[in-house]
Amino acid sequence: MPVLPKVLAGIDAGGTTLKVLGRAGVLRPHSPIALARAAKALKDWGVGPAGGFTAAALLDPRRTAIVDELGSLTYDEVHRRSNALARALADLGVSAGDGVAVMCRNHRGFIDASLATAKLGADILYLNTAFAGPQLVDVIERERPRVVIHDEEFAGLLAGADVAERVLAWVDGPTDLATLETLIGSSSDEDLPPAGRNGRIVILTSGTTGTPKGAPRSEAGVEAAVSLLSRMPLHYGWRTHIAAPLFHTWGFAHLALAMLLGSTMVLRRKFDPEGFLDVIESERCDSVVVIPVMLQRTLGLPDETLDRYDLSRVRVVASSGSALPGDLALEWMDRFGDHLYNMYGSTEVAYASIATPEDLRAAPAAAGRPPYATIVKILDPDGRELPPGETGRIFVGNGLLFEGYTGGGGKEVVDGLMSTGDVGRFDEDGRLHVSGRDDEMIVSGGENVFPKEVEDTLMRHEAVVEVAAIGVEDPEFGQRLRAYVVANGDVSEDELKGHVKDNLARFKVPREIVFIDELPRNATGKVLKRELSSD
Repeated sequence: MPVLPKVLAGIDAGGTTLKVLGRAGVLRPHSPIALARAAKALKDWGVGPAGGFTAAALLDPRRTAIVDELGSLTYDEVHRRSNALARALADLGVSAGDGVAVMCRNHRGFIDASLATAKLGADILYLNTAFAGPQLVDVIERERPRVVIHDEEFAGLLAGADVAERVLAWVDGPTDLATLETLIGSSSDEDLPPAGRNGRIVILTSGTTGTPKGAPRSEAGVEAAVSLLSRMPLHYGWRTHIAAPLFHTWGFAHLALAMLLGSTMVLRRKFDPEGFLDVIESERCDSVVVIPVMLQRTLGLPDETLDRYDLSRVRVVASSGSALPGDLALEWMDRFGDHLYNMYGSTEVAYASIATPEDLRAAPAAAGRPPYATIVKILDPDGRELPPGETGRIFVGNGLLFEGYTGGGGKEVVDGLMSTGDVGRFDEDGRLHVSGRDDEMIVSGGENVFPKEVEDTLMRHEAVVEVAAIGVEDPEFGQRLRAYVVANGDVSEDELKGHVKDNLARFKVPREIVFIDELPRNATGKVLKRELSSD
């Protein structure tokens, strides 16, 4: 009997792609009529959100697509809602090639807006929900979207932005303004004619060291999913709690995977550690998508609270967005089981490497190994490849590299491989280790020091909850580290310095340790070191 990927993607019979998709349960029998309609949808709309979710609705219309605080929606309902919203946005002046900015938390409105925009052939610009007002104004002025769709809570932040039209997504009460629900209810949900253009998805960089940049992506297709699934055993039909922000590369990747895997996406607007555990258990989730700080804060709950929740159904906890600090991987797996997978990559290169539970047991801070159809090399300053064990710049080659920033410029490319902006090394077992950002390395007394190594060492002290280290000027050594520490009890600066000295070279001991209540982070959990450096 014919199977969907073979019909739709023309993939290599007997090759890795078929094996990976077969293992994931994607190669499923369907009626010839459904297959023909799905194939036509992908031909007409492309393999991005517009075509992918349309095909999913045609193949399995009654499957639950979304569960959020408002209830559940089937794939057919999601498809029809986006049809109606696309017509309403067209009435607001949105057409192929225009931009629509989306500033929403994780709920159905984010997906409604994304699919409707894609069906018009317009570009989707995802705004970080943790942006400050001036950042938003700068990004919107640079990108010039035709419409901004945002949750009501962000209205004040967006007040200074110059946009033609605004639409509210999530609202907390009655309003006279246009909302997604009123627009959806006012238009026909019948299928639209193809736009004739496949819209781009523009995801902003984290902006941890400067102004966020727009990194556009074209449709990735089945190959992107195969790359991830080659080292992360997600499966068709799973209930997936996407706790990572959908506007971030990692959250969006699992939104995109849902149209291939037929996932039920369980969404909550805000993260709360105990609420997170409750959602996983009560919604019977098979997989969970997180950023590392979510794991960190969950493990910070009292033991009696953690013991109340049963996560035995969970088979994959998929983490990305920043490095796993210290022994966090071991602590999580010791508590909940060996189901943690950590993906290393960037907005610009997508997936670079994935660490499996076996990798993390052997080397808790490892970034893992490159997935299918991905090349990772460590290069010296002259672009020459370095052998295992030597630290250099990390370069990645795959079919998912971004096209250059919307404001101009891009990442360095050497022989078709793109820089991640990080430095690292391969160990003797072929696992990648990321030392940190190439612009964070400091030279102390003629020695190279990477803050991450010191951060990981401090994190292994029982009194340390969170830590971030930055370079500061030193009259004797040129530069030394200053560490900012969140502690969970009485611990002195001298004790922590002694802990570093016992485990690392003397020149890596921070010059000073500053105790603070909380590290500044963006919505994807990355520490905003520029705010620390301004102290």
